[in-house]
Amino acid sequence: MAKKSKHKTDTANLTKKKVTVEVVESVESELFKNVRAILAKARATVYTAANTAMVEAYWNVGREIVEKQGGASRAKYGDGLMKSLAVRLTAEFGEGFTVPNLRNMRQFYLTFPKRYALRSELNWTHYRILMRVESDDARDYYFNECVEAKWSTRILQRQIDTQFYERLVRNHSPKAARGLVKRGAPDPRDLVRSPAILEFAGIDTPRYKEKDLEVALIKNMRMFLMELGRGFCLEAEQKTLRIGDETYSCDLVFYNYIARCFFLVDLKVGKVTPQDIGQMQLYKHYYEREMMRPGDNPPVGIVLGSSADSAVVKYTLNEHERNLFAVKYHLSLPTVEELQRELKRERAAIEESLLLLELNEKGQGKQ
Repeated sequence: MAKKSKHKTDTANLTKKKVTVEVVESVESELFKNVRAILAKARATVYTAANTAMVEAYWNVGREIVEKQGGASRAKYGDGLMKSLAVRLTAEFGEGFTVPNLRNMRQFYLTFPKRYALRSELNWTHYRILMRVESDDARDYYFNECVEAKWSTRILQRQIDTQFYERLVRNHSPKAARGLVKRGAPDPRDLVRSPAILEFAGIDTPRYKEKDLEVALIKNMRMFLMELGRGFCLEAEQKTLRIGDETYSCDLVFYNYIARCFFLVDLKVGKVTPQDIGQMQLYKHYYEREMMRPGDNPPVGIVLGSSADSAVVKYTLNEHERNLFAVKYHLSLPTVEELQRELKRERAAIEESLLLLELNEKGQGKQ
């Protein structure tokens, strides 16, 4: 009996020690987590404050240079003043104040003349990249998206290189395009850009299947969401739609909480066909009648194909299906010149389609 009692006591002690160790480990883990969060927040605050201070300092340096050179339109003292300033600043403050860097600060002030409009979310590298964007409208768009979508400098450079803004506004008038920059609740059609650049999918073989593309996009979903734009979230993969006695499957379904609507995406290898468009029409109509919630806008249907000709573009812009698009995608980064030529061709096709639609509507009105 004594041995059994001793065994019970030893077991109880071991259990107690185990519980004590687990409690201590839990407390230590929670303490580490809390302290780590405090220090991480402090470090982020210090970094943000330091970054804001440096950006403001560079802006003020740029202003001083512009004023001492005789204003924005002319450099009264030219490069001589810049070279002298660079030598003296480098002697006192070290590297970072070369003539090219001082020119960047001068350009910074000229490009962003309103000090209060600068944002603490953007660092000096963001601003240096933005300064190279020639179009004021495009720069304003990238500036706002950088802040709202929290783009890193790498993402910002990628979006500019792929003409993110130009691909978005290809089917808008200049006046409407400027409105996209500040619009809080855009028309769903304002969020469709073409062509789509999917270089991040990593598909470098000419022989691939639709499933390969889908898997690659899902694997790189964060980048795909960046390509789609702000406000998108993935709702479903291979969404099953039971329509009558038939079962269909939409490759990807997204919801955009800014435009308040579903975006239905079907992936195609090769040219988008009228049959592809017809199938997407079916999906759209199903979502309009069965899936839309109070306050939702009508869904947008996008057929992504590796090629799409102007005839299909005309079809997607008919008066009955304003929310249906055939979009060509690229699996590698085209050059700026290639993209510009493609956008020019698409713009011409869209303008021709709109003109035909207008003439058709006028003809019907006379009848």
